Amino acid sequence: QETNSRRRIPCPLDPKHTVYEDQLEKHIKKCNSREKPQPVFYVQNVNSGPENIGICKEQVSLSSLSKEDLQKLTETLLRVTSGLDPPLPDRKLCHSALQEALNDPTNGDTAFKHLKQQASILGHLDRLGLLGTSHCFVEFGAGRGKLSHWVNIAIENTDNVHFLLVERATTRFKVDGKQKKSTFERLHIDIQHLSLGRVLSLVQKRLPVIGIGKHLCGAGTGQ
Repeated sequence: QETNSRRRIPCPLDPKHTVYEDQLEKHIKKCNSREKPQPVFYVQNVNSGPENIGICKEQVSLSSLSKEDLQKLTETLLRVTSGLDPPLPDRKLCHSALQEALNDPTNGDTAFKHLKQQASILGHLDRLGLLGTSHCFVEFGAGRGKLSHWVNIAIENTDNVHFLLVERATTRFKVDGKQKKSTFERLHIDIQHLSLGRVLSLVQKRLPVIGIGKHLCGAGTGQ
């Protein structure tokens, strides 16, 4: 009877989960959503660009613009992009490290799509001569760490390789804990605030850094 009368309420730190009202004070002290001390490599907005430059106070849709305003916008875009290099040709490559996985008939369409993307990224890295020894691979938006996993497979006979997996969210079913030989390190941080020059392992090892990523968006991706 006493248990049934207890009321659960949304956690004030994260309303996505609930807690018994009479245990709220105790829960807040150990809740995973509580504010934690920032790591040494956290520098607020370090990769979000200069403050107050190019910030639009009010967002409007293209459909709401007049014909004259749309013409002015088009002319501005053409002007600021005229000096840019043309886009690189779209080349879909492959790599032998993923050949067995790509030929696995048990893979569904989604898994096959991701494998093809990962294989092409590895193919481009190989073509650029970046799958060698003594490197630090920084995977941005790492998620489970599958891209780093395949890079590690591709360079299995090399030494002195370090992986930094950058991911702002807590991730389940990570694959980096199963890796051997190479060193895998996770950084739980939004790349908007990540100062790589303050990452202790990078400072100590002084390895050439190669940034990789399969899906990435948000502040800091254009820096």
